[in-house]
Amino acid sequence: MKNLLAWLDVHFEDALCGVLLVGIMIMLMAQVVVRFAFGHGLTFSEELCRFSFLYLVYFAASLVACKGAHIRVTAHTQKLPAPVRVGLLMLADLLWLGFNATVIYQGALLIDMNGNEVRMWEGLQGFPNKMLPGGYVMGSLGERNPKYGLQDQTDLVQVDWDGNIVWKFDKAEYVEDPGEEPQWMARQHHDYQREGNTVGYYVPGSDPKTNSGNTLILAHKNVHNPKISDKQLLDDVILEVDWDGDIVWEWKVSDHFEELGFDAIARNLMYRDPNYYTGFGNSHIAGDWVHTNSMSVLGPNKWYDAGDKRFHPDNIIIDYRGANIMLIIDKATGDIVWKIGPYFDQTPELRKLGWIIGQHHAHMIPRGLPGEGNILIYDNGGWAGYYAPNPGSPTGIRGALRDYSRVLEIDPVTLEIVWQMTPKEAGYLMPLDANRFYSPFISGMQRLPNGNTMITEGSHGRIFEVTPEHELVWEYVCPYWGTALPMNMVYRSYRLPYEWVPQLEKPAESPIERLDVSTFRVPGAAAPGVKSAVKIKEAKGYFGLSAMCVAADIEE
Repeated sequence: MKNLLAWLDVHFEDALCGVLLVGIMIMLMAQVVVRFAFGHGLTFSEELCRFSFLYLVYFAASLVACKGAHIRVTAHTQKLPAPVRVGLLMLADLLWLGFNATVIYQGALLIDMNGNEVRMWEGLQGFPNKMLPGGYVMGSLGERNPKYGLQDQTDLVQVDWDGNIVWKFDKAEYVEDPGEEPQWMARQHHDYQREGNTVGYYVPGSDPKTNSGNTLILAHKNVHNPKISDKQLLDDVILEVDWDGDIVWEWKVSDHFEELGFDAIARNLMYRDPNYYTGFGNSHIAGDWVHTNSMSVLGPNKWYDAGDKRFHPDNIIIDYRGANIMLIIDKATGDIVWKIGPYFDQTPELRKLGWIIGQHHAHMIPRGLPGEGNILIYDNGGWAGYYAPNPGSPTGIRGALRDYSRVLEIDPVTLEIVWQMTPKEAGYLMPLDANRFYSPFISGMQRLPNGNTMITEGSHGRIFEVTPEHELVWEYVCPYWGTALPMNMVYRSYRLPYEWVPQLEKPAESPIERLDVSTFRVPGAAAPGVKSAVKIKEAKGYFGLSAMCVAADIEE
């Protein structure tokens, strides 16, 4: 095994490039033979060849760069003195590295309502990026080596319009990973909230502070808890840090395992496999047992004003995507005071609400916005939770499944759905066409002052705004695609007023004509309509929905 690993360490790229090249040649030859012999081509070969060629280019480019085998024009450099020649070669390599850094990661992007890309903070990682009044942006400078950590950001920073760091936090844990430079890390992931604003997006009269105040940070901590599993756990912790970077409050979810309500089946599954990940190397990381992806302060609300202490303004709502749980903790005591999930079949109210799976960005609509006091949830669907084994999950891990998404606005007291955006409201046929509105991971939503809702359908990079009547009034699709993952995904997006960015002039918003996709044709495509037709006199046609041989609308 050691000899094999040693060989791969030296020859992996060579072997992979050879396999890809041979595979492309075989698939192209097969396509020619099949077309000649049978009169029709293979449906998959061209797509496979295209992706194989892309990966071949990327791996081959890095391979020849390592070997110094890129074709260079050297006639002019050979006439230069040796120190100058070496300096030019180093400059060329640095430019090459800079280009690749831009390709791998773009940064925080600001667009206007016309879709113009007005500012990019290159390299500022966002988990998520959030903007503050005055043209400030928050994000991270780097990520922990994924051999040793899962989605650990090294820090959380605030930069000004010109990219200067004006605030930084990284003093959560001193990390000493093998082969890496020891450093302090925040281990931040998925969410944070700056004092002055409860949700991270624009709320009239609730601007986040920019030069003072505390910050709530969602972070990781590795723990061992034999009540949960005999394996190491990637635990989720909420930190409150002041402007000077001192931790003034902390809460860990593993301390409240008994309050989460897992049954015997879930406990057994979790003990054996707490959503266990391995690193990109050979080392095990930890069990990402609940996978928290959002947390925010409730803020002033009508429920607390009416005497319901569960909804104290300082209390915090938290979303556990991996366990299908949303809950509220009492910040003063740490106790869980409100919870839905992980089961949605135990009361009539929960059954009516329906199963929430893999959800993101659960938060209370702040005072000052339409629907204030209700809870917004991006119910992703997909796969999540710990349940009895079933055909979709033979082990029961990530055992709840659904192939479409919902955006829910619910009353936290009655659990009634106040408003929703599902495939049905989008105009898709349920359940046959439901997966046209489907983002099984990331995503979120924002309630706007005009009563509309902006939705981030993250896995497709689609951001759109709908009215309370579900009319689509604005849409933007991210044009940037990843290389490691060939997707244009957007983790989360936020709408903010032009006044928050005084460095830019307020643009004139230009409405565009709605595109009719039923008649739209790209240049060069055939015109719509048949060239000729013949009517079959004996034909009687279908009886409407009689051809529907699958389940009826399950949302009815």
